[in-house]
Amino acid sequence: MKFTSIAMPLILLLSGCASAPGPAVSDDRARADILILDGTIVPVTSEPFVGSLAIDDGVIVALGPTSGIVDRYSADETIDASGAAVLPGFVNAHTHAPMTLFRGIADDLPLMEWLTGFIFPAEAENVDRDFVRAGTRLAAAEMIRSGTTTFADMYYYESDIAEETRRTGLRAVLGETMIDFPAPDNPTWDAAVAYVRRFVARWKGDELITPAIAPHAPFTVSPEHLQEVRALATELGVPILIHLAETTDEVSQIETRHQTSPTRLLANLGFLADDVVGAHGIHLDDEDIRLLRRYETGIVHCPESNMMLASGVARVGDLLAAGVELGLGTDGPAGSNNNLDMIEEMASAARLQKIHSMDSSAISSRVVLEMATMGGARVLGLDDLIGSLEVGKRADVIVIDLEDPGIQPVYSVESAIVYAANGADVEATIVDGKMLMRNRRLLTLDEDEVMRDAQVIRDRVVASLAAE
Repeated sequence: MKFTSIAMPLILLLSGCASAPGPAVSDDRARADILILDGTIVPVTSEPFVGSLAIDDGVIVALGPTSGIVDRYSADETIDASGAAVLPGFVNAHTHAPMTLFRGIADDLPLMEWLTGFIFPAEAENVDRDFVRAGTRLAAAEMIRSGTTTFADMYYYESDIAEETRRTGLRAVLGETMIDFPAPDNPTWDAAVAYVRRFVARWKGDELITPAIAPHAPFTVSPEHLQEVRALATELGVPILIHLAETTDEVSQIETRHQTSPTRLLANLGFLADDVVGAHGIHLDDEDIRLLRRYETGIVHCPESNMMLASGVARVGDLLAAGVELGLGTDGPAGSNNNLDMIEEMASAARLQKIHSMDSSAISSRVVLEMATMGGARVLGLDDLIGSLEVGKRADVIVIDLEDPGIQPVYSVESAIVYAANGADVEATIVDGKMLMRNRRLLTLDEDEVMRDAQVIRDRVVASLAAE
């Protein structure tokens, strides 16, 4: 893949011969910011084709055969995408970005032991504004490198996370966590409510940041507080992110306390709606699935986390058949996954469903690619802006090199991306028309500084654990 400036005549780039004179370029073409030429375009909502697209003022303004694009547009920056796939950026619809700094702190444990024995204590000792800022920068570097352009986060100090995310140029739905015990940023429930109000007032209407409220889960937030969250989200006009039906322990706790399932509890509380995003959704029965469809509540499938924590296998086929909106997420990179690579997540999603159902056709590469792009956009309520390559949508675009020996030869571009590529094959990442990575080089982050900051925090965490 080659990048050029306007100083190089476009016809020379297309011919592949810098000495070829070529015809003169017309001066009456419209100006664009970026042209991506001669790639395999994967719109997601329609069939792939070889062609080009034009980006101007953050928007995809043209898409189609190369000849039509270069006849109509010239640009300050041109990407030769021959031998590469051009597709919408991935939507990581559920993660905990600052937890990159806890990567590997406690692996190979069930969820409840992992949370109560390691994560909650480590957070209590270490999570502050500096921690979440450094962790967000580290996560952003990883996501930009592997083609994620939008992520949904649930953590603490979300306004600080928003500031760092905005600086990197990524798009995000950021949920301030609310929980029924003292949190690193808010010692009481009332303090958390006040924080949420300030957070939403600061960020609502931002072009890249969507503020959200994130009650942790039905087993860590009381019914009364869940109803308060529902009313607050309706009042402020923001989405809700929540863990839902992730483990058998959660289901057992809710059954013992409330004699119902987590999903039915939320429905009975008047909590479910089309602005609610449920992460995991593993332990759902038929009635739960009907309720999710009835209330248009989306689910985010996190297969690698579910495998890592032995939480179970989501009923992906049944959810899709029922018409439940389904996205894909990595979960947090700290013992429940350990990376934020959405290409790896897609491959895991497909393979897990095949072996679970003992049906190799259970889910296809095309379906999981749609889940990782348009599906996530729908779940997060952003599908009118992102998730597919269409004229008029925001230009969140990635370019994946397909010329690696581990990917060639390519018969199906969707198969090549999902089953053969990995995050390191992403060559360029563009969000809202802004180049965040070019030729695998980060443009909005100082990678060396990011790594140094992460090491400083790591040493601090180790010292805190040794002191216990």
